[in-house]
Amino acid sequence: MRWLLAMIKHETNTFSPVPTPLNRFFRGNPEILAGDAAIAAYSNTDSGLGGYIEVARREGAEMVVPVAAESWPSSPTDAATYELLCKRILDEVARGGFDAILLDLHGAMVAEGIEDAEGHLLKRVRELDPTTPIGVTLDMHANVYDDIVKHANVITGFHTYPHVDIRESGVRAADVIVRMLKSEIKPVMSWANRPMLPHIMCQGTHAEPNKSLQEKCAAWEHNGSVLAASVFVGFPHADIREAGLSAVICTDGDPARASALRDELLDDAWTRREQWVFHPEPLAPTIARAKAIEEGPVILLDHFDNTGSGGTMDTTAVLAEILRQELDNVAFYALCDPEAANTAAAAGVGKTITLDIGGKVPLPSLGVPNTPLNVTARVKLIFDGAYRNRGPMYRGVRNDTGLTVVLDTGRVEIVLVSRHQEPFDINCLISAGIDPLQKRYVVLKSRVHWRAGFAAMATEIITCTGVGVTTSDYSQLSFKNVRRPIYPLDEATTA
Repeated sequence: MRWLLAMIKHETNTFSPVPTPLNRFFRGNPEILAGDAAIAAYSNTDSGLGGYIEVARREGAEMVVPVAAESWPSSPTDAATYELLCKRILDEVARGGFDAILLDLHGAMVAEGIEDAEGHLLKRVRELDPTTPIGVTLDMHANVYDDIVKHANVITGFHTYPHVDIRESGVRAADVIVRMLKSEIKPVMSWANRPMLPHIMCQGTHAEPNKSLQEKCAAWEHNGSVLAASVFVGFPHADIREAGLSAVICTDGDPARASALRDELLDDAWTRREQWVFHPEPLAPTIARAKAIEEGPVILLDHFDNTGSGGTMDTTAVLAEILRQELDNVAFYALCDPEAANTAAAAGVGKTITLDIGGKVPLPSLGVPNTPLNVTARVKLIFDGAYRNRGPMYRGVRNDTGLTVVLDTGRVEIVLVSRHQEPFDINCLISAGIDPLQKRYVVLKSRVHWRAGFAAMATEIITCTGVGVTTSDYSQLSFKNVRRPIYPLDEATTA
């Protein structure tokens, strides 16, 4: 038995100024990760590809991995990079000889000139191989198009946000394909969406409205009502036609049941559409409220600039206000500023320097300045930025933030990184010599994923309205391509 396993993952923020070159898919490494090296990198990790590898080994399948590519969210992938990544898969499909094809995709990838990058890839796979069973796992933030569903046999999505069941989603997709190969089942899928763009800050499965929807999907899978059930809350920072909430149900040869359960999920989400809307607060009062809290660590979220949604990770509005209001014993993770990191590293540990940090990347889609912040601080630590996630999210996966420096202003320890990294794992701070439990305040450029590593320790949570292309204020964004009317951009939207 011979299986093709592959991963191409990118969540595209069409408002982001951050480019998406080929090496962004490989942590800055110019070499494409594939073959035995990819299997070694993702074995026993909390990843969709890790789930595929687990099932392939259990079933005794030979594994062919032409590419394992994953980029932090950013602007649309350039055409040449997209084609090169796809070609790695398509060339293997053309050679043939596979019993199963398992693809770990994102579902919200936009390439230059292609809104539905995953659907476009799957269509090309099917043109080369019309019959081999295809299993696909997608991120919960997938913006689903018809071609994604039409050209796969089963699609599974995550049931948690933060995504702490990524490996399980891969296992579920692979298990359905195994049963299909054994002629035990005949999967059929039904999908649809609703005209709504849920705010990401309202999508966490720690609370409603998403909590009960995902629990219902998991329960249906567990009791055998369906082969797979997924609510994709969508990625709203993609100005493309099908951005927004959708549902996909896979049953064993029962399309009517799949459609009925799909609509049950979608109707529930639509009925509670007001709960999916986030209302930002002004920045200064929220920092003042944080200052009055004595017991830490208080988590402050600089969520308008989350690299996990395509942010530049270098805006300084929240940090500037924290310094202005003189909050003390603060850890700030992080500003992505290779230039400042190099300057600080050149000065050396123990040296006090004055320099501009952040504010290096223009924000043309917002039409606002990205302002550097001038600070005087002591260089506390310098290291190469390599660490592995403790988990539960992406447990065991290696991260590399490049040259990383910690600056200490006396009140705030500021981490400067040279490559993007959303702070969802405690080891991002531990590796930088910072124990978050000893801090009164921990500031994270994150939206929801931070909960995976930090929620259990938080005494309070303060959301901070800063600056950035992951803004939760839709009025700051110019939507031109998404289907209209759509809620909440258009209040009178009907399902």
